[in-house]
Amino acid sequence: MELLQLFRGDTVLVKGKKRKETVLIVLADDDMEDGVARVNRVVRNNLRIRLGDIITIHPCPDIKYATRISVLPIADTVEGITGSLFDVFLKPYFVEAYRPIKKGDLFTVRGGMRQVEFKVVEVEPADYAIVAQDTIIHCEGEPINREDEENNMSEVGYDDIGGCRKQMAQIRELVELPLRHPQLFKAIGIKPPKGILMYGPPGTGKTLMARAVANETGAFFFLINGPEIMSKMAGESESNLRKAFEEAEKNAPSIIFIDEIDSIAPKRDKTNGEVERRVVSQLLTLMDGMKARSNIVVIAATNRPNSIDPALRRFGRFDREVDIGIPDATGRLEVLKIHTKNMKLGDNVDLDVIASETHGYVGADIASLCSEAAMQQIREKMDLIDLDEDTIDAEILDSLGVTMDNFRFALGNSNPSALRETVVESVNVSWDDVGGLDKIKEELKETVEYPVLHPDQYTKFGLSPSKGVLFFGPPGTGKTLLAKAVATEVSANFISVKGPELLSMYFGESESNIRDIFDKARAAAPTVVFLDELDSIAKARGNSMGDAGGASDRVVNQLLTEMDGMNAKKNVFIIGATNRPDQIDPAILRPGRLDQLIYVPLPDEEGRLSILKAQLRKTPLEPGLDLVEIAKSTNGFSGADLLYIVQRSAKFAIKESIDAQKRLAKEKADQPEGVDVKMEEEEEVEDPVPYITKGHFEEAMKTAKRSVSDAELRRYEAYAQQLQASRGQYTNFRFTGDSSAPEAPANGESSGAAFGAADDDDDLYD
Repeated sequence: MELLQLFRGDTVLVKGKKRKETVLIVLADDDMEDGVARVNRVVRNNLRIRLGDIITIHPCPDIKYATRISVLPIADTVEGITGSLFDVFLKPYFVEAYRPIKKGDLFTVRGGMRQVEFKVVEVEPADYAIVAQDTIIHCEGEPINREDEENNMSEVGYDDIGGCRKQMAQIRELVELPLRHPQLFKAIGIKPPKGILMYGPPGTGKTLMARAVANETGAFFFLINGPEIMSKMAGESESNLRKAFEEAEKNAPSIIFIDEIDSIAPKRDKTNGEVERRVVSQLLTLMDGMKARSNIVVIAATNRPNSIDPALRRFGRFDREVDIGIPDATGRLEVLKIHTKNMKLGDNVDLDVIASETHGYVGADIASLCSEAAMQQIREKMDLIDLDEDTIDAEILDSLGVTMDNFRFALGNSNPSALRETVVESVNVSWDDVGGLDKIKEELKETVEYPVLHPDQYTKFGLSPSKGVLFFGPPGTGKTLLAKAVATEVSANFISVKGPELLSMYFGESESNIRDIFDKARAAAPTVVFLDELDSIAKARGNSMGDAGGASDRVVNQLLTEMDGMNAKKNVFIIGATNRPDQIDPAILRPGRLDQLIYVPLPDEEGRLSILKAQLRKTPLEPGLDLVEIAKSTNGFSGADLLYIVQRSAKFAIKESIDAQKRLAKEKADQPEGVDVKMEEEEEVEDPVPYITKGHFEEAMKTAKRSVSDAELRRYEAYAQQLQASRGQYTNFRFTGDSSAPEAPANGESSGAAFGAADDDDDLYD
């Protein structure tokens, strides 16, 4: 008050959010801190502000007395009230009070036991004035429905948008400056930007941002839904567009928002429809014809920016393009806070944890997640709610509160929308489910887990994380299982791609499929992309005999460019798996692409035992059944071969159990009725086959066989040893003059082989 030279009872103009303002009387309060003002709830609603928001205060010395005002009550506050509203409520409220009011404001009046809300519909001679003794007060007319008011109250503002601060700042700069201060551009001698193209995946908040900008700038907002203006009538579509631009010019400053612009402005050389071509041409001429000072900004949104006609994307039309991508963890937390601000949350809800576990989720996915969690809370209380009753007990309503378990349930039932088309396997395979292979697990942890869990260490040493690994080895050794375990342990999204699925007979289709997979993976990072049977799509180039037009070579080239093109910021990790590593193009195996080749050997005895235990963990076994004996006698068996033994033995047990039940049923049917009843009373029938016995395993072992022959195994191990030898050429290297270097392993042995030792036949790789 001192700063603005105000006295008690002076009138001030207070500005809030979304271009809302009102007039108030100022009073001094010695208890308030500097820089803090106190306003009541009614004023806060009028200014669209919450506690803790910032308002600006301007002196208002030239405010006039009102000659006439018109007010109307809000319908639900005057139900059942009889008598004159003027005498009971308005007269006492305004008499001798000299109250300032502003057109469009709501105010609350208490009279007797009731409280009535009114809206100021009209003020003369200006939008805001002071009601004096001789002001004429009108209150005739139909009461106003609250629904119509609520729509205005729930307008979207900047504080309702999270997860894209940088883009929001860009758009504010591009839209607010030309609309509110066009003289800035005039003074500096350039034309203000005319159009902004927002692009990004569905659900990231493009439409929401445009609405927020319109509400906050107070500009006239004209929405064009792309497909709506299209018409088969000749010339009607263009006419609809022209009307929209004319309407916007009349109501300037204004924002024209074209949603789904790709539907009305596709590339003219690619479309067959004459209507679309004419609409594109009309849009181009309208954007060129906009007067430089007409205070109109065109905002367009699309999730397919590359299908829009290039003539629209040049300077002078859509000058700026803003990429509204998928939010990171901080952005997701902002969005979660916005969507849960009106929710009743339990004490154990940790939004930070939810934000960190929802990679790939866009704003719409998070809204859906919150809604599903709340629905789950209601489902839990359904047994307490009587659906036939009109009312619900207040205690039940009070007990509703969304818990962390509800969010966990919702997380289990939802997928990020960027990955809806790709089957994202929610894999629940942990390291414990993978029997044996301890060295490989350790190496994978270092390669995959460290970059995700300890990114600070990589930054410290200036290292970019590895892009991928290739598992090779005999079939059935657990390569796919390892990939799934990796995805679970780093809690990443997991996209599994079977090599042959990507290949198509149509020209360019196979490369397009690979591009789509990697686009989706980048959108939902961190992601593990698992390329199974890699040899089918990454065969060595140049020797594809009879290949139609070199399709497989082009697929390999596309795969190489995708691996190189992955931005360092996007956490996408590739795991390849193959049984034929010698057929894969060497360019894919160089450092920087699939730079770690890991041999997954057949399990040793200890590995076989842990595989059997993992496969039988939910199966009842005969007491004293020794799995070690099976592990010993199955030398050369892969994990898949062991699974066959387990399944066969379970099948024999099931068959025996069903036969026993049939036999019992037949015996009961053959006996006289009286005896039957007596037997049932005396004893309960025992389960004839309660578990899998040794006999079942012995029976299963009769048909068990190895799936990998010795010749094949030697081929794999020769390839593994060849790799090991080629990578162990410099084991005796040390810097000159350095006597403190540790002694290197002799005979060129690699010190940390990730695969089991093969036969000691040196001639395999000499």
